Amino acid sequence: MERAVGRSQEGAAIVNDWPVLNADAEDIVDRVFGPHRRVILFGPPGVGKSTLAAQLGRVIAKSRGACWCISADPGSPGFGIPGAIALGTWQNDGWRVAQYEALCTLDAGRFRLPLVAGVQRLAREQRDGVMLIDGPGVVRGVAGSELLLGLVEAAQIDAVLALTAADRAPPLLDELRALQRPVYIVHAANAAQRPGKRTRERARTARWDSYLAEATEQRFELSTLACSGTPPPVGVASAWIGRQLGFIHGARTAALGEVVRAENGALIVKAPAPVRDVTSLLVRDAVRDANGMIATAVPFVSEKRDFIPSITASPSWEREGGPPIAGRVGALDVELVNGVFGDPLLHLRFRYRGRSMLFDLGGVERLSARVAHQVTDVFISHAHMDHIGGFLWLLRSRIGEFPPCRLYGPPGLARHVAGFLQGILWDRVAERAPRFEIAELHGDRLKRYAVEAGWVDCEPLGEAAAPQGVLRDEPGFRVRAATLDHHTPVLAFAFEPSEQINVRKDRLLTRGLTPGPWLGDLKTRILAGEHKALIALPDGNTATAGELAADLVLISAGKKLVYATDLADTADNRRRLVALAKHAHTFICESPFVEADAAQAQRTGHLTTRACGEIASAAEVARLVPFHFSRRYADRAQSVYEEILAVCSRVVSNVT
Repeated sequence: MERAVGRSQEGAAIVNDWPVLNADAEDIVDRVFGPHRRVILFGPPGVGKSTLAAQLGRVIAKSRGACWCISADPGSPGFGIPGAIALGTWQNDGWRVAQYEALCTLDAGRFRLPLVAGVQRLAREQRDGVMLIDGPGVVRGVAGSELLLGLVEAAQIDAVLALTAADRAPPLLDELRALQRPVYIVHAANAAQRPGKRTRERARTARWDSYLAEATEQRFELSTLACSGTPPPVGVASAWIGRQLGFIHGARTAALGEVVRAENGALIVKAPAPVRDVTSLLVRDAVRDANGMIATAVPFVSEKRDFIPSITASPSWEREGGPPIAGRVGALDVELVNGVFGDPLLHLRFRYRGRSMLFDLGGVERLSARVAHQVTDVFISHAHMDHIGGFLWLLRSRIGEFPPCRLYGPPGLARHVAGFLQGILWDRVAERAPRFEIAELHGDRLKRYAVEAGWVDCEPLGEAAAPQGVLRDEPGFRVRAATLDHHTPVLAFAFEPSEQINVRKDRLLTRGLTPGPWLGDLKTRILAGEHKALIALPDGNTATAGELAADLVLISAGKKLVYATDLADTADNRRRLVALAKHAHTFICESPFVEADAAQAQRTGHLTTRACGEIASAAEVARLVPFHFSRRYADRAQSVYEEILAVCSRVVSNVT
């Protein structure tokens, strides 16, 4: 027998007393499958595991009886469908699927425990013959080690076929030794190579489309089913579109399906008919992407967030209010400029557009004049000093050739801004005077004013409707406000981006349609909810926007951000704020006082830690960023977070 020779990562020679076999199915069957009945094929991607499994299945079924195989790679299955592992038997020159186990993910490394558990359940179904495990190509690090050891135990493996290139030792040598089972080295065929990413995407999508070829649309009420895995928020309907689901009956997978749309607490799913007696849904991270390919879904809450430096790492944090809290929400860079103890000031920057918005204007020492030059809109919750004191910085920075900056706030904001301007001598600015357009929210109306440095009075610009508190509505987003009570009117704000509409190129190609201006018209109609509007197609036909939306587009969720500070804990405030923040991706909410100081919170019209957490939980937000902590807790910030965490698990903390 030959001996496998390789090198470790340090370059030292490795010699193992393991037989080395060529990738010849008949020779492998003769030498391995006499004493061994359950064998796993282990190795990195591109060494031909699935090809060899099929060759072994053909030889075994012809000469030795029944041959079973578990296709254990949900991303690139040797047979079956993506997002699942499958048990098959060799029949008529191919694997015939006997049972699926839904994983609804393409990532074997991330969800390795469900993968191992699924293989264990499928392995129990073998009644006779030989069992092969066509293992996933995860062969590095902790994930590879855990998967190898887990699959061997779960499937009660007798031996390992370790596939590798002829000039390389197999990966995870120490783990292979630790198995205390026979290991056979199989040199991969020279032609074996890993297919490219696009090839893998097309192959898995073709398998999925074939599985759904005869599928029908079926309705499932979410209130009647348990959802496991990684489901997006129920209230964000667009986040469900294209998601892969597993329908579970008892402990077994009945079928898999793809979400077409979500509506009124129900999912409309394309699935093989009929799917009945479903007890739960398995929802993970496999989804139809904008190109129509089956891909890994980006988690609803996935954006980067940075806390640099941490509170405990900055000796001057108490004086400065704490380090900024920075992160991303969709297409926005988001920063709580003054941390959790400083003045309220939220900076939203539109990436790649040279545009910023500010929410409140507390201390601005950390902002540059360049930010002020790019600010188009400022949303002021109310005119207490710690929320508007930074206006002088904005005023000074806007001297020059700048368009008017828009300000929004509660009644009286125009008078307060005019007061700032009237306290300064403006005899030298001439045409370079800073200008502002101010909108005050009065119920469902906006009272609008123009203010320019050097002029004494505000110029009324008339009124405008503000249905449902909408302050600004542009293509791509809108900003809404809710009026709350802080012993004076204050505004909480919601930044609500539009849903993202992506046209499926594969469907255009299938229908023989060419891109053009008609797609812009379709997107506009869909966003406007005009589903019955007729769209003229480039082939001379017409179709309704609703019909085309169902066939041609994928809609991804816009990620709502809500900012609320300085409000009393009253039933009416809670009701209004929960409605504004419902299903928000990021909820930035004040939490000035711990429960022991609830009386102080009531006197000053603020929230406690418990109230902050309860409002966030009631609104079912994806993540909560509490801030505006009282400086009396400067040396015990962790205790503030702990009280919020006791009632809301979705807290983002910058305490290390």
